[in-house]
Amino acid sequence: METGRILRFDEVRGYGFIAPNAGGEDVFVHANDFGDQRHLVHPGMRVEYEVEEGERGLKVSTVRILDTPPPPRREHTRTVASASAPFTPVTTDHAPTGDDDGLCDVLSSREFTAEVTELLIQHVPSLTGAQIAQARQHLVAFARSHGWVES
Repeated sequence: METGRILRFDEVRGYGFIAPNAGGEDVFVHANDFGDQRHLVHPGMRVEYEVEEGERGLKVSTVRILDTPPPPRREHTRTVASASAPFTPVTTDHAPTGDDDGLCDVLSSREFTAEVTELLIQHVPSLTGAQIAQARQHLVAFARSHGWVES
């Protein structure tokens, strides 16, 4: 059995991904793998699982929730564009204060990786876990080289 954390989980769509504690490729997990506990699953949750090779990459064969901490509080909302709609930028709940210094928040690598993963899964669902991992690796390196991500 391996252990990891839920990186992303969409109960409506019925799937998510686990980031292995040992590193490596993220593992696909289907909502049905959690049985009647699927409503408890959220990003950051620790799980124990067995993995197998699927047609599109690694996937869970069995999974067990190791803890059930409360879900993290969301501090902002997003407006997301569909592939056929024009691009709509991300918006936040915070009203402009007029004291904008022209600076922006710098994300940690982990935060940036989670955001990129969510974006890729939502807008390019045909990507495999391996393709997502490769794209994230290059995007994090690019963001780090521009100072958008903490080193």
